[in-house]
Amino acid sequence: MSGARRLAVRAEINGRAVAREVEPRRLLSDFLRHDLGLTGTHVGCEHGVCGACTVLLDGEPVRSCLLLAVQADGHAVETVEALGGEQGALGPLQEAFRRAHALQCGFCTPGILTTITAFLREHAEPTEAEVRRALSGNLCRCTGYQHIVDAVLAAARSRRDG
Repeated sequence: MSGARRLAVRAEINGRAVAREVEPRRLLSDFLRHDLGLTGTHVGCEHGVCGACTVLLDGEPVRSCLLLAVQADGHAVETVEALGGEQGALGPLQEAFRRAHALQCGFCTPGILTTITAFLREHAEPTEAEVRRALSGNLCRCTGYQHIVDAVLAAARSRRDG
């Protein structure tokens, strides 16, 4: 739409300064996926229920399908792409998921990984019940959650043990 009003968004996305102009109603999920090419953020229900679109905003998990891109202005956003290691290697949490067979189709995995990243920053020694509670806002229809819980507990042990 030519001549439509646009607003500036200046944010740190995965450690990189980004400045773009967006339409006021542009969702953060669309901004990340379509404007910045960060397609690891998945959009499932578009109502904030499934958790597939979860990203970290200033370190806290948020549903990017419920936020406008302009709400990220002046903030730091981490997507699943920021969780990997050097040169495309899997990060420690991703590696734990791989080892524990904690994913099948993978659609929910980015949202779970970002949710759990924030959780593990605050819970160095989580119990199984705490992990299940942390995962309660992320829907997975393939795995039955046990392997995901196992992966999170293994990642926590690995972090503690160095």
